[in-house]
Amino acid sequence: MVLGRARVAGGGALAALILALVGAGCGAETHPNEPRPAVPIRVSVTIGENGIVVKPSTIAMGPEKHQQLPQNQDHPQPNIKTQAPVAVVFVTANQTGEKEKLTVKGPTSASSKEIAPRSPGTFAAQLPAGTYTISAGAGGSAGTLKVGPYRASSQNDLLLP
Repeated sequence: MVLGRARVAGGGALAALILALVGAGCGAETHPNEPRPAVPIRVSVTIGENGIVVKPSTIAMGPEKHQQLPQNQDHPQPNIKTQAPVAVVFVTANQTGEKEKLTVKGPTSASSKEIAPRSPGTFAAQLPAGTYTISAGAGGSAGTLKVGPYRASSQNDLLLP
């Protein structure tokens, strides 16, 4: 009878040893929590007969005044320490009677597809920090957009894709 108990006790110890060895080999030792990437910043561009209007004229200079959701308005936007360009979505309104093509020139360049007369359009660009000139067609004055080095994590923004 004693022999049977020893065998069961020995088998349980062997199973525990195997489980400990298998468990020790799984996974990484550290799990850093990388900040979530920044949400693309929307910039409104109006193409009019007298020139280009850019709102806001400065982005990524610090935490945004208006966050995605009002529930997070009292919580700071964490900074991402990176030199990566900021994702910008240009929401355009062509208020002229002609087709226009929006051009962004600065440390990097980007341009939109043709925007039909009196129609909206959008296009996206990755812009590093710097000053950009935004123009369309040959007429009117160009607009200016200043991009800063600040990148905010989207970890406090809910319901993002």
